[in-house]
Amino acid sequence: VQLQACGGGLVQAGGSLRLSCAASGRTFSRYGMGWFRQAPGKEREFVAAISWSRGSTLYADSVKGRFTISRDNAKNTLYLQMNSLKPEDTAVYYCAATRMVVASIPTDYDYWGQGTLVTVSS
Repeated sequence: VQLQACGGGLVQAGGSLRLSCAASGRTFSRYGMGWFRQAPGKEREFVAAISWSRGSTLYADSVKGRFTISRDNAKNTLYLQMNSLKPEDTAVYYCAATRMVVASIPTDYDYWGQGTLVTVSS
């Protein structure tokens, strides 16, 4: 699976962005998908995940209620709608694919996109 994330940019605190992740290669719908982020000087952290059937979702406590993960299997695309953004959401955001139903640990993911930068100004 090849993954290409896009949609990052500069936004003011309280604003919104929608990230997209286009998948190609092996059958997208067979993989659980997730979003992770990495801020400068920090480790990569889990943001959200969704099962292949969209029946299960997981969120980090820090984004719960503000971010929504979704997928369109017909378009081979994963999304992350980010609302009420905060300066601490500033990071490079990565999409990833897992053979597991859903997962929150980076080592459980098999394929990674290149990342898209989100900067939230105060």
